[in-house]
Amino acid sequence: MIFRKWLHSRTKSSAQTPNEKPHPLQERIRYTFREPGLLLRALTHPSYTHEHPEEGWDNQRLEFLGDAVLSLTVAEWVFHCYPEFREGEMTRLRAVLVSEEMLARFAAQLGLGDFIRLGRGEEERGGRERAPNLADAFEAVVGAMYLDGGLEPVRTMVRFLMAPMAEAILAAEADKDAKSRLQEWAQAEMGITPRYRIIAEHGPEHAKTFVAEVLLGDEVAGRGEGRSKQAAEQAAARDAWERRAGNVMRDDVLKEEI
Repeated sequence: MIFRKWLHSRTKSSAQTPNEKPHPLQERIRYTFREPGLLLRALTHPSYTHEHPEEGWDNQRLEFLGDAVLSLTVAEWVFHCYPEFREGEMTRLRAVLVSEEMLARFAAQLGLGDFIRLGRGEEERGGRERAPNLADAFEAVVGAMYLDGGLEPVRTMVRFLMAPMAEAILAAEADKDAKSRLQEWAQAEMGITPRYRIIAEHGPEHAKTFVAEVLLGDEVAGRGEGRSKQAAEQAAARDAWERRAGNVMRDDVLKEEI
């Protein structure tokens, strides 16, 4: 509350007048600020206030706030959009979506770099395209949106920016080989690494078929065959993955019946 009162007093002079053209970034983020000075502050890099101390605070406090707001909002969105996900799957997707690399991509998609206020030295070093600057400014804008309008405008931006990216991320995950997917899941959910063993081989030397099992701890989680040991292990991993999916669905049905 104290910060908001202070910031309001600092940004009052920059409040938008009826004849003043709205900041072009507002259309891109699909939100119009009641206090445009908040947006201006979110776009102010520390290098700018270092050269222009009369401008007051930079965007670092808003970045701090935006980081927390974004983490909550993305977690909420993932929770509601992917009801079939376990905790580990939700955690991994959220971590990717709020990573510096991904936030910088969202910022670039909005053209946010065009509007960051930079000091001369940072500008000359290509600061408008640097991932840390873009990610920090994105978080600061989120913090400003939250202070100005609460969670709803942030939720709106998360939906239109992150939904397509989440689908792309999950599609890329699906393209991973079965062993990689199973290992990531087992380590995240069970804290163990799958082990593979060849239990049989048959056929002539030039056309052998191998049978493999994958173990999670001491339990055989899947079995598969292939024309090579690697192919058999992949088949075993796919079998384990499909069994896991079946168990999740069965558990959900039992919960509904109970």
